[in-house]
Amino acid sequence: MTATPGLGAPQSIAIASPDLLRSVFRQHAAGVAVITAQGGSGPVGFTATSLTSVSAEPPLVSFGISTGASSWPAISGTTYVGVHILGEHQRELAATFARSGADRFGAPTVWREGPEGVPLLDGVLAWLVCRVVARVPAGDHRIVLAEVVLGDPAGPGRPLLYHQGRFNGLRD
Repeated sequence: MTATPGLGAPQSIAIASPDLLRSVFRQHAAGVAVITAQGGSGPVGFTATSLTSVSAEPPLVSFGISTGASSWPAISGTTYVGVHILGEHQRELAATFARSGADRFGAPTVWREGPEGVPLLDGVLAWLVCRVVARVPAGDHRIVLAEVVLGDPAGPGRPLLYHQGRFNGLRD
């Protein structure tokens, strides 16, 4: 095998698999968001690193969610979701919303009911309330497209990142 100029020497090549995908994306630093919604028996939410700005006109975002996630039943039927961009001071909040079986909205999580009944988390860098416009099948996940209705970009702090399976802050 010959190395491609600029790419370095090949180290290990693997056949496509879920493990390969996870390993490659551990190298990709991603911003951390929490998606919330009002479910039939109360608020639901989950940590997402798949948040993407899709379109400016109209303002659209997307995120992925597993159809096996505990939040999926609520997300599958809700009209509105909350999107929260977490700060580096919110590692524990990110971990709580990522942990299966956690009481995500119990203490110490601070939240309030926002517009359209969407649970809004306090202390985040920024938040949006969005109207779901599509749920697109994608393997064992759904890609949710949502139109921004309103939000607040003015929270203090620096963004939280997810890299190598850990929540991290930015380094200067």
